[in-house]
Order: sequence, then structure tokens, then C-alpha cells
Amino acid sequence: MSKSLDDIRSISIESLNHILLKNKFPLYRSKQIKNWTTKIDIKSFDEMLNLPRDLINFLKKNFKLNHAEILSVQKSSDKTVKYAIKLHDGLVIESVLIPSNDRITACVSSQVGCSLDCNFCATSQLKRMRNLEAYEIFDQIMILNKESINYFSSSISNIVFMGMGEPLLNYKNVIESIDYITSDYGIGISYKKITVSTSGISKMIKKMADDNVKFNLAVSLHSAIEHTRNKIMPFSKSFPIKDLVESLEYWYEKTKRRITFEYLIWNNINDDFNHINALVSICKRIPSKINLIEYNSIGNSNFESADEIWINNYLNILKDNKIPVSIRRSRGKDIQAACGQLANKH
Repeated sequence: MSKSLDDIRSISIESLNHILLKNKFPLYRSKQIKNWTTKIDIKSFDEMLNLPRDLINFLKKNFKLNHAEILSVQKSSDKTVKYAIKLHDGLVIESVLIPSNDRITACVSSQVGCSLDCNFCATSQLKRMRNLEAYEIFDQIMILNKESINYFSSSISNIVFMGMGEPLLNYKNVIESIDYITSDYGIGISYKKITVSTSGISKMIKKMADDNVKFNLAVSLHSAIEHTRNKIMPFSKSFPIKDLVESLEYWYEKTKRRITFEYLIWNNINDDFNHINALVSICKRIPSKINLIEYNSIGNSNFESADEIWINNYLNILKDNKIPVSIRRSRGKDIQAACGQLANKH
């Protein structure tokens, strides 16, 4: 049986340097190879035009060069665009481009499927097939950037890890992909324009703080009352609110960067003053801002958007307590591209 070859992009620059030197190739070829492998249009080693034939043959014998491709494109009436992207092994992820007046935001995936079990989210109903490799996340973003230039005549300005999967359960690859995309190899986007959204993996939030990451942090909270959160997000039983709050306090202490809480309001679930007051209490402990998000139905009758009066109650009480708050209206609902709707029907 022939051995399984590693993708060249999964090899660190240090390891590649060692391999080239061991096989008597000049060290400077390493950077040339890395430059080629970050170009999404390169499908084979033969296209690396400034490499000698003996090196190309060596690479073909010892490595593979996987690539992703767009499987389908759906355009919303509000100009949001959703992509199904097929990976080298036939698995599919979904990603979204969201244009607004002054920015183009790419919503990207970190897993095929999802590791969690949030009852209100279509993506979490999918089985987690695997984590995306760092180069696959990078490819996804580079594909979206090319599409952004094509459709909107502008590069991506912001990236949010709010697509399929829980980013902090694929931590190493997410971090590596962000380092790629912010470098000269990528699109040179600032860390300040990147947000990683988590459902609240407290021990990994502390690790991010210790690692001194430079991007922004968002937390899908939806309830600051334990039994409610456990009901709508069963996995959270392993990550109590007390531990989550402590990890976020630690994050702010280490990074001095404000957290964004993402918060959906449902009828007969969290539309009452007890839930509002619990949220205010947490926000007074942790420098934060609140995104009240419009709920997008996934066909589960247990979840219905709260009446507008309760959205206004949240808004007014948070403002009265001098907590920054905004309402985020959904984009791309007509193509199932809005928050929680990425069901990957492919």
C-alpha cells in the first residue's frame, strides 16, 4: 500500500527548511514554495514556474497539494452571498459574504459540521465530521476574498469566525490560519478586523488570553441564567456561567479588550426582567457590549422571536445601565445564510 502523503501546506516553514537541506536543495527554495502554496489558483506543483524540475519532481513524490473549490453560490435580495465550498475529500462547508455601506464581512467556518448541540441553531444539528486544517481555513478566506473583489470590487474588510463549527475546539488551526491571513502571504488584514466567536469554552478563553492573541472575542451567551442556558445550549452544563465569567474577566485583565456578547431573545424563554437583570449583572463585571440578534427560524417550534416590546425592554434597560448595546438585523435570510441557518444541505 502506498503511503499517505502530507499536504505541503501542513508542513511548517522550519520543517520544510530541514527537508530541503537534507535533500540538498537550496534553502531559499523554501520561501518560493510557500509563496506558491498560498495562491488559490495553483492546483499542482508543475505550475510553480520558478522551481527547477528536480525539485518539482521531489515535491510531487513526497507531498500533495490539496485545493478547495466553490460548489454553489446563492445570492440574497440584500446582496449577501452564500457559498458551498467543497474540500479535497468531498466534504462541504458553507461561508458567507456580507456587504454593507463601508465594509465587506466574511463569515467563515472552522469545522465541517459542529461539535456543539445548541438547540436553536441549524448548524449544531449536523454531525461534526472533522476540523478544518489551517490551510483549508486560509483557502476558504482567500476564495471569499477573490469573490468579494469580483462581486463588490473590494477586498474583504472584516472576518468573523461565526460560520460552521466551534472555533475554540479547533484552536491550533484557527490561530495558524489567522496568522497566515494577516501576513504578507494572505490579504494583510489587521487582527483588529477579525472576530472569533465562541459558545463559551472557558478554559480555551483563558488560553487565548495567555497566548496574547490580537483579534476580537465574541461570546454567544443568550442567557445569563444557568438553567435557561443549559436548556437551550446543553453542552454548557460542562462550562458553567461562573467559569465562563471568570474566564472573561481573565481575558479582559490580560488583553484590555472589550468582549461582545451575542444575545438572542425568544418568546417564553428569556423574555423577562429576571433574564435582563442577570445580563446586566454580568456586563457590570466584564467590560462588554451587547449585540441583540434577530432570531432566524430553523423550523423548531420551541423557539420563536420575542415580541418587540421585550427587545425594547432589553435595549432600554441596558442603555440605562450605560452598557453599549445594538440590534443586529439578520442578513441573507432568504438564502438561509443568516446566523444559525447554515445547515449545509449539500
